[in-house]
Amino acid sequence: MDVVYTHGAGLDVHKKTVVACCITRGPKGEKRMETRTFGTMTADLLAMSDWLTSLQITHVAMESTGEFWKPIYNLLEGNFELLVANAKHIKAVPGRKTDVKDAEWIAELLRHGLLRGSFIPPQAQRDLRDLTRQRTNLVQDRATVINRLQKVLEWANIKLSSVATDVTGVSARRMLEALVANQVEPSALAELAKGRLRNKRTALEQALNGVVRDHHRFLIAQHLMQIDFLDEQISLFDEQIAQAMQDMPQPPNDQEPAQPSQPQPAAPPPNDSTQPLTWEAAIDLADTVPGVGRRAAEMILAEIGIDMSHFPTEAHLASWAKLSPGNNQSAGKHYSGATGHGNRWLRTILVQVSWAAVKVKKSYLSSFYYRLAARRGAKRAIIAVAHRILIAIYQMLKKREPYKDLGATYLDQRNKSKVISRLQRRIEQLGYRVTVEPLLTVTPT
Repeated sequence: MDVVYTHGAGLDVHKKTVVACCITRGPKGEKRMETRTFGTMTADLLAMSDWLTSLQITHVAMESTGEFWKPIYNLLEGNFELLVANAKHIKAVPGRKTDVKDAEWIAELLRHGLLRGSFIPPQAQRDLRDLTRQRTNLVQDRATVINRLQKVLEWANIKLSSVATDVTGVSARRMLEALVANQVEPSALAELAKGRLRNKRTALEQALNGVVRDHHRFLIAQHLMQIDFLDEQISLFDEQIAQAMQDMPQPPNDQEPAQPSQPQPAAPPPNDSTQPLTWEAAIDLADTVPGVGRRAAEMILAEIGIDMSHFPTEAHLASWAKLSPGNNQSAGKHYSGATGHGNRWLRTILVQVSWAAVKVKKSYLSSFYYRLAARRGAKRAIIAVAHRILIAIYQMLKKREPYKDLGATYLDQRNKSKVISRLQRRIEQLGYRVTVEPLLTVTPT
């Protein structure tokens, strides 16, 4: 096979050690191979970087092994062309596996250009992604604490959730704080309701008539304090994410910058292709998709970025996110079409967004979901909707245009004759004869 990279290195990464195999070219063009083992402490990794530099290594490849590749990537980034490959794609032949052989195998694959590197966002985007992911963890922790609070209320025979939709709402919170303060009269607790919940005071009196002990009051107080703490943390992360997006470096602009003495021009509209797309404008574009709010837009863009040049086509992005059907065919037979395991953070938020989008009546996504769910089931259909939303966001960021709903009848309009024929056959099967005539459209004068 042809040699693509004459000076490359393969790294077999572990928690405590890194085996590096360097393949270079000698004075007469012969192949030279050197292997060394380094520790994973910062000083050891810097020594490995110096050794790679001394051998004039230009490309370095490694497996995406858990979190162990990240410290190495942090120190080697900028000095070498790094490729982080899927471990499943570079698995060596069984029975010949050692750390040294693994490093040699990775180096050989890299040398002949047989490795495909995974998409690794820039440092600023990786930092933003860490913030959005941690905020998601905090939101999930808050939901867990609320469920624990609900269990304590059930143990105390308090059926507040049967009347109030949110046990952490304004009215419910006042009642719970009164319970903690040893106020147990149901009628007095029901009077703490505000807004439309006051119309349910009779039901509230029955729901708040329980057996609350000091043990329950202590647990309720601790859960309320934990919820307040998580709310404060989520607010801090919201502010930090907003600040990080403002500080994100913008894509390069080919136009000459304005002189400092001249007034700065107004912010360009999102669909102005002559100006670089800002993160705030990208969030506004993604926010136009049904079911997508600001938080969801921040999470999606933190995972895929705003520069769609990293993905040649929309199919590449869908395949990277593992939202497209798998391709598994042999001897003319199609086997499992499972989507596989990809970016779970992106997949999770897109599925959540999809469930909200299909509830929008008379929309394309809702029509598409119900058509597919009748044949393939709800879970497969919602993955397909998430696939369509991701493709739409790709095109919106690339063209800088807001979301345009195709309408509930779009799929029928594409195959209008087939839809008419199918409906005619169904009516005839019921014993009726039907004649189809187009409606006369009256033009307004």
